[in-house]
This record gives sequence, structure tokens and C-alpha cells, in this order.
Amino acid sequence: MNLPDLLAPVAQDMKSVDAVIRARLDSEVVLIRTIGDYIVGAGGKRMRPALLLMIAKALGYRGERHHLLAAVVEFIHTATLLHDDVVDESDLRRGRSTANAVFGNAASVLVGDYLYSRAFEMMVEADSMRIMAILSGATTVIAEGEVLQLLNVHDPEVSEPRYLQVVRYKTAKLFEAAAQVGAVLAGATAEQEAAAAAYGRHIGTAFQLIDDVLDYSGDAAALGKNVGDDLREGKPTLPLIRVMEVGTPEQRALIRGAIETGQADFEAVAQAIRATDALEHARRCAVAEAQAARQALSSYPISEYSKSLLEFCAFAVERDR
Repeated sequence: MNLPDLLAPVAQDMKSVDAVIRARLDSEVVLIRTIGDYIVGAGGKRMRPALLLMIAKALGYRGERHHLLAAVVEFIHTATLLHDDVVDESDLRRGRSTANAVFGNAASVLVGDYLYSRAFEMMVEADSMRIMAILSGATTVIAEGEVLQLLNVHDPEVSEPRYLQVVRYKTAKLFEAAAQVGAVLAGATAEQEAAAAAYGRHIGTAFQLIDDVLDYSGDAAALGKNVGDDLREGKPTLPLIRVMEVGTPEQRALIRGAIETGQADFEAVAQAIRATDALEHARRCAVAEAQAARQALSSYPISEYSKSLLEFCAFAVERDR
């Protein structure tokens, strides 16, 4: 099943979320509007806001605040992308030039700050201290994940647990927060809220691990980014860590040099990865996370929304972009 089919139960809601996003990106500062239009026009999967909507609907929510809060989640995500691309010196995302490549680093950082600030303004409108606590706490953890990742760059000694901590902080945390907010909106029980948070955490981790696999098995046209970017940035992702654990001395030396310098021959690194079980191992880890996500929602009432959430688990690990 493709992503539009999975999102079909909340398709109308997503249109409302997009309307909120465009309305709240309006500013008297022309450059903010220009960059805002540019990044919104780039599209993206909108998975995090979709999770919030579907969890809320799966638990019977019938109000209106879900559109506002889904937009908040997307603003937080977009702000992190703007900052990430500056830190990583990326020039391609979602198949086109990054905002920093077009408008410069300073403008991208400042508009990212604007999006964070706008997100917090919108959170206040939701009038829920519980939701404020979840989302503000998530932004703190995401920032910690960014710093942890920075510490891991060019370090070939990064272990799998250390890397997975970065994934859970930097990537999975916003999935977790989005799903948890959806549950809180719907007046969920403590058990249902915890299940939503666990679902988001596991599905977010699965998505990132498959991204790691695709970085060494996909093509730039399909992924909308430069294949091998993580290698060039000296990031020790799971396939590289696995080769360091199970590869031959020659393979480990190659990967060590690649991580330390970010300048090794990409094809030689890809060959070392293919010669071991690195991609299969990363995929197995992703499948385990997706299965944990599915298990987390096993007690949710059956509906078109909960069915889509469960189908998300398969999509997370079977996608090619």
C-alpha cells in the first residue's frame, strides 16, 4: 500500500492542516513568507501530523484542535530540517535544493527559529498544559539528539546502542510526541496514551533505520537526497556500525577511514556493506521496531484509522523512499 492510501482516512483533515500551515506562515517579513512557501511547496510525507490525526480519530476525537496541533508538529519538524541542513551543509532534500542552498545559512537558521517560535504560540492556543509539556519536552530531547549526533560525527567507535539513542532522541521523539498528543486530545486512558507514545517511538525508529538502509541501496532520484550523504558527513549509521562489528580487518579499516574522513570511495564502502549482513541487520532491526509498534496498538478499537496505523508498520519497512 502506498502512502496516499494509508493517509486516505485523514485526507480531508490533512487539507485542513495544510491550510493552517499556510495561514500561520504568513508574516510581514517577506523573506519568512518566501522561505515558508518554498519549504511547504517541497512537500514531504507529513507522517508526523498524520499520526497525530489518526491516533486522535482512532480514539474517537471529534473536536477541532487536532488540525492546529498537527500543524504545530509539522512546524517543529520543518524547523529541525532547516537547522539540520545547515549543520550538515546539505544541498538537496526531497528532490530539490535545500533552503540553505537557495537562501543561505543565516536565513535558514533564522526562519527555523521563527517556526519554533510560531509553534509555541500555537501550542498555547490549544489550552492544554499536558500537551504543552509533551511538545516542549520533545523539542528539548530533539535538541539533545542533535548534539549527541554531532558528538558521534567522525567517531568510528560509536556502538549500536549509542547510535540508537541518537535515533530515538533526534528522529523518533517527534513521532512519539505526535502520537501521544493525539491520544491526549481524545481523552485517552493512561494505558492508551502510553501505547500511542510507544507506537510513535517504535515507528519513528523503524523509519530512520530504513533510511539508513536506503542510503546505501537506493538512488538519489527515488530518495530525494544525495545517496551517501551520511558517509560524506562522517556519520556512523547502523550499516557502517555493523561492518565495524562483523567485517574483516580490511573492511573495518575501510569503514574506519570513511567515518574519520568522510572521503572514502563510496562504491568501495557500499561493496563492504554488501559483503556483510549490514543491510540485512539494519532491516531486521527496523522490522523488530515495526512489530513493536504494531503490538503497542493491539488493544485499540478496530476502525479505519487503527487499520491504517497498523498498515503503517508494514509501509515503514517496505518503502523504497
